[in-house]
Amino acid sequence: MATLLHLDSALWPEQNSASRAVTAAFRQAWESQHPDGTVIYRDLNAAPVPHLDTLTASAAFTAPAEHTPEQAAAFAEQLKLVEELEGADAVLIGAPMYNFTIPSTLKAWIDQVILVGRTALVEESAVKGTPVYIVASRGGSYAPGTPREPFEYVQNYLEGVLTEMMGVEVDFIVPELTLAHSNPAMAELIPLADASKARALEEATSKGKEAALKAA
Repeated sequence: MATLLHLDSALWPEQNSASRAVTAAFRQAWESQHPDGTVIYRDLNAAPVPHLDTLTASAAFTAPAEHTPEQAAAFAEQLKLVEELEGADAVLIGAPMYNFTIPSTLKAWIDQVILVGRTALVEESAVKGTPVYIVASRGGSYAPGTPREPFEYVQNYLEGVLTEMMGVEVDFIVPELTLAHSNPAMAELIPLADASKARALEEATSKGKEAALKAA
C-alpha cells in the first residue's frame, strides 16, 4: 500500500497560505490515485518536533544498552520520525520562505531525520532515491536574474542538505509573489502572482498524480 509523508510548516491556514494550498492540491491528486493508501501528515507549525539537542545527538552515538532513560526517550522520538521517512514512497513538504530561509520548525524536522550512518552520509539507505516534492513559496521573486536571486536560501539549502546528505530526489514547485495581494507596493504584480499560483496548483496536481502512479 502506497504511503505519502506530508509535511506543512507555514504559519497560516490554507486560505492564507500558498504553500498549504499547493500541498493540498498535490495530496488530493495523490489520494485520487490511492484512495486506500496511507498519508502520514505532520503540521510542523501546530505540532513542532523537538529541536535537535545534546541529549538526542549523544544518544545517536551511544549504544542503546548504555542510554540513560532521558536519552532513550529522546532517541525514540527521533527514530519515530526517521521510520516515517523510511516508510514513505514519496514525501511532500510545504516550505514557505521566512526571512530568506525555511521555517525553524522544518529545520528541526530535517535535523531529526538526518541520522548519520542510517539516513545520511551512507552509500545505501532506505531513503536513498525517495522522491521529495517541495512547495517553496515566497512573497517576492528570487528567480535567476532577479535582484534578490542572491538571497535564495530555500531551494539552495534544501537541495543541498536533502540531495547531498540523504540522496533523495528533490523536485520543487515554486509559487512566487505571494505578498502581492497584501502589499500595496506590489499591486501591479497581482496578475503575475495569480498566474504563478495557478501554475503551481496545476503543477502540483500533475506531479501528485505522477508520484502516485510511480508508487503504485
